[in-house]
Amino acid sequence: MIKFFRQSYAIQYVVIALMAIALWIPAFLSGQAITGLESPVTPLFNLVNRLLGFSVIAQYAFAFLLIVLEALLFNAVLVNNQITGKVGTMAAFVFVLLMSLTCTQTQFYPFALATLFIVLMLKAFFEVHLSPNPEMSLLNAGLLIALASMCYFPAILLVVWSIIVLPMARKGSFRLALIPLLGFLAVYFLYFVGVFLFGNLKTVGQEYLGYFGSFHLTVSGFSYKIIILLSLLIVSAVFLLFGGNKANLEKSVAVRTKISMMVVMLVFAVFLLFIGGNPLMHGLLFLVLSVLFAYAFSYMGNTGWANLLLTLFLILVFVNHYYFKTL
Repeated sequence: MIKFFRQSYAIQYVVIALMAIALWIPAFLSGQAITGLESPVTPLFNLVNRLLGFSVIAQYAFAFLLIVLEALLFNAVLVNNQITGKVGTMAAFVFVLLMSLTCTQTQFYPFALATLFIVLMLKAFFEVHLSPNPEMSLLNAGLLIALASMCYFPAILLVVWSIIVLPMARKGSFRLALIPLLGFLAVYFLYFVGVFLFGNLKTVGQEYLGYFGSFHLTVSGFSYKIIILLSLLIVSAVFLLFGGNKANLEKSVAVRTKISMMVVMLVFAVFLLFIGGNPLMHGLLFLVLSVLFAYAFSYMGNTGWANLLLTLFLILVFVNHYYFKTL
């Protein structure tokens, strides 16, 4: 299976599309309305969700098409940055699997929309390492983080991430570190100007302050099943990166730098699991793991045991979607 997605065959796209359809069929058949996901601090998600509010099927259809589009974009970003091989669809396969891993994720929810902007942000940030003039890439990254946070507000932490990882890209000057922050603030400045002109700035400001005032870390959303699933994924990713296949992974400085950036983002992703709500809806962890798994699968030498475990895992995912439906 792993070697199949490393190659370049047109049939790969058909297989990925069929897998995505199979993972999403139970969601379409459930026909359950999705409520309670809007928040005062996610204006962009609220807007899109209300536009789709006329039909539950429209919400599911939009979410499904969004995941497919994001998978293709994600694959292109990783291929262009040599995180995966120059040919193949390994990244798209892993992305669809992890971003549709549970029944909870096969719906239209804030992070599903934010993922589009985060993938584009990664594209912009990966360009920084080898660019002699990275200012525009950093500015674009800040703009995209702001748009992502308007869909999934905790994405604001990616501003901190961008400042921390800049020295890894040998761009650690104070001036460059300010650029993503300025891009982020520029978007919110325009948003609050619009609210001032056409809405109620005081009310919106109080809602944002209320969000920060009520912020706290909690483990209330975890169940033993979620803990087992997330632990299994994280431990597997760490083993693939630093375990027995480490010697077979791509060794170029540029690629190693980008993977190091994603390892730092993994720490932020784990932190977000504890900010409340269902941890499965804080999808940054699944996005980061998609990068790490795609990277490891693309360059590992002996794929025999990995193929077996991946096949068993895929079977368990489908069993959960169609039979247990507990996650």
